[in-house]
This record gives sequence, C-alpha cells and structure tokens, in this order.
Amino acid sequence: MRLVIASNNKNKVREIKEILGDRFDAVIPMREAGIELDVVEDADSFMGNARKKAVEAAALLPDDAVLADDSGLCVDALGGAPGVYSARYAGEGHDDAANRKKLLEALSDVPFSERNAHFACAMVLIRPGCGEINAYGRVDGKILFEERGENGFGYDSLFLYEPENLSFAEIDAERKNAVSHRRNALMLVLAALKE
Repeated sequence: MRLVIASNNKNKVREIKEILGDRFDAVIPMREAGIELDVVEDADSFMGNARKKAVEAAALLPDDAVLADDSGLCVDALGGAPGVYSARYAGEGHDDAANRKKLLEALSDVPFSERNAHFACAMVLIRPGCGEINAYGRVDGKILFEERGENGFGYDSLFLYEPENLSFAEIDAERKNAVSHRRNALMLVLAALKE
C-alpha cells in the first residue's frame, strides 16, 4: 500500500519517508498521486485541521493510506497563541517576518522566565479498512527577545531550544529534524503501526 502525504513539501515528505518508509510500498506527495487539494484550515485545533486534510485526501484516494499534519507555535504567555493561526498570525497576505515581528511586539513586556513556548504537530493517518491513527508531538522551548540564526523558517529564529542553548535557526536541519515536534508525532505514528 502507498502512503500519500497530504502535502507537497519536499522536506516534510523526506522526513516522513525516513521514519515510515519501510511500512509502505511507497511514500509520495499528493501531487505525485495525481491530486491537488487546498483544504480550508478552519478547525479550532491542530488535530482538527490535520484530520480535515486527511479525510479530504483519503476521499480522493480510497486505495491508499493518507497522512496529514498541522503544526504551529504555542506561547504560554499569549494563552497558546498564535496556535492554529501561526502561519497567518499577522493577518492574511503577511509573511514569516511579519509574524515574527507581531510575536515580538506581543511579548515585549514579558520577562524571559515567562516566555515558555512549544511547537506542536498533530498528525492523522487514515488507512483503508483500518481506521485512523492520531498522534500529537511537541518540542518545548522559549521565545527569544530577538532573532538568532539563518537556518529554518517561520518562527525558528525566535525559538530557543534550551538543551543546546541555540535557536532552531542556529541548528542545522538534520539536528532540528531529530528533535522536532513533527518527528515526535511521527515516532508515535510508527509505534502505533508496529502494534
């Protein structure tokens, strides 16, 4: 059985293939499976958005397994924001830089000791005749006062990974992927598949 990833992000597909590849005949992005989806992510949780994407893709690919995820940054001092709005925190049409600027402004009066945050990743795997596997991974850190590093994307340059005292943008992609929220969710999916 093929595993179709409800994404066309090459890095995401590669990471998933590394972890789940030996459980399926092939691991491919949805474009390679011949579908294009633009799912409206309007659920109030990461799991809700991931499930919505998985269900819509699975309806078009009834003979394949489908994996979808949704992820974002949650900041304790902001009541979990930006959360499911991480990609559009500064509003529709804004970019990563605008999102980071808005986050820094929202936290301008918050001391470092209270800048706890985590990246979250919800994942839903649907296999024909097997029901769903749901997984939730996270990685904890703190929000810096200014950007550090050149790697990564999104909020990586503001997210301090405390075990290494480096931002996610200062860590190379291989190291980041080894500790990321997506990897943690994938490992839970793999454990469920092994059961």
